Amino acid sequence: MDIMETMRGRLVVSCQAAETSPLHATEHIVALARAAALGGAAGVRIEGVRNVQAVRGAIDLPIIGITKIAQPGSDVYITPSLEDVRSLVAAGADVIAFDATDRPRPVPVADIVSEITRLGKAGMADVSTLAEARQAIAAGADFVGTTLSGYTPYTAGTAAPDFALMGDLAQAGIAFVAEGRIWEPEQARRALTLGAAFVVVGSAITRPDEITRRFADALAG
Repeated sequence: MDIMETMRGRLVVSCQAAETSPLHATEHIVALARAAALGGAAGVRIEGVRNVQAVRGAIDLPIIGITKIAQPGSDVYITPSLEDVRSLVAAGADVIAFDATDRPRPVPVADIVSEITRLGKAGMADVSTLAEARQAIAAGADFVGTTLSGYTPYTAGTAAPDFALMGDLAQAGIAFVAEGRIWEPEQARRALTLGAAFVVVGSAITRPDEITRRFADALAG
């Protein structure tokens, strides 16, 4: 199965919850993934080995797997180690996403990509700039995601979503996925017109606390 073609032109839902969220338990992540499948999602992005394993047993959609683990001396925490890659693959992830930003890191991007390739999975490099995307593709990543635009010190304040980065990636001929700070269906559609293979949406769908806060703040204002 060609994972990219399965999701091309469609919506992938990031089903994650912060540790402080009432939805943090694995059973709730599974429920979110099932709800996303019922709503027409073409895939899901899941954080945590245990969650990936549980979701794999519940739905047949492609899973983009990640871990989020803080690393000493580095701001890189999305799938930061080779062991994380191995664990996600063993849990049933079809795609392994990882931080490919140009920051001090525990393991070089090339080593992460090499391990993903060795295990026969697709590698999605989460980047924040065009230069990082070029480096990730040169290292062997299958495609990049705009996931971390606005979340690195050198992209702070970047417009959300980062349509400019999407346009640059398309012009450079780099296969990319639109992800990060997408709140409206119109934004998702625009991302596809700019050349995104597919669109990943998280908070706007699966984080009711943040959705509620948007409405509450609007009414209070």
